[in-house]
Amino acid sequence: MFELSHLRCFVAVAEELHFGRAAARLNLTQPPLSRQIQLLEHTLDVRLLDRTSRSVALTRAGHNFLPEARRLLRLAEGAALAARRTASGEEGSITLGFTAASGYEFLPRLIKTFRTEAPGIDLVLKEMVSADQLDSLTAGRIDVGLVRPSFNRRELASLCVVREPLLLAAPEDHPLATAPEVSVADLDRQPIVTFSPYEARYFYDLLATIFANAGITPHYAQHISQVHSIMGLVKAGIGLALVPRAALNLGFEGVVLRPIAIDARTIVELYAVWRPSNTNPAVATLQKTLRELAETSPPHAGPLGHRSVASGDFTG
Repeated sequence: MFELSHLRCFVAVAEELHFGRAAARLNLTQPPLSRQIQLLEHTLDVRLLDRTSRSVALTRAGHNFLPEARRLLRLAEGAALAARRTASGEEGSITLGFTAASGYEFLPRLIKTFRTEAPGIDLVLKEMVSADQLDSLTAGRIDVGLVRPSFNRRELASLCVVREPLLLAAPEDHPLATAPEVSVADLDRQPIVTFSPYEARYFYDLLATIFANAGITPHYAQHISQVHSIMGLVKAGIGLALVPRAALNLGFEGVVLRPIAIDARTIVELYAVWRPSNTNPAVATLQKTLRELAETSPPHAGPLGHRSVASGDFTG
């Protein structure tokens, strides 16, 4: 089978129709150039060039072979470039896990920014609860996850990318929807649509801690896993709810989202998590974008205290 060097020599001679100029173009002397052409013709068992002491011309076979030779060289060069770009993290594919609530605000912002900064990298998106993402990360089924704390996987590294407050979600005709101020104490013995202790453990524990610290006893009307479903039940008048500020992006008519006085340390967090041992070069490119977004988080989110840490520092 012929080699790429044979094709490069043939294309140069075919375009120059002069062995001297073709040799200079390839930084060769004429004898090795002639030898390369001879080897190509021998391999193909066809004459590609008619050459005399005064002229060089393409045979009919040479005319037909020239565009194919150019195409093969372009393919080879493209394959080499793609390999280099993949190795440098400029091209490739990343499988990204995310929770449903992260898709309300942060995920769209991440995708838009990343597509601008790394147009050659495809994002394959997988919606999963945090626990499933952590298992998939460990098993290598996803490259990066967007998860809620708490988690205790020392083989993973993490970065806090979002910190946002909780808001009170109330039907528009509820007295608290227009109250001058709202506190956690106002929720005492009120019907509350809260999060599932199984599919949304992080939010369930967070709200349980808030209510316990306030010394109140809410009436849990429903336990639901997703924020958009909770908002729907609030609209239906089933009860009140505490939801992350990203729920503003859902635009539920008939539901009012109001600030509520809660300890400032009670903040909803979202973490990007990955395996440091992951050999996918594109992951480092995504990490760069995640760090940029963490440092330029919206004002309402509060300071991130940006840092990359081992996930073992977050337990629960």
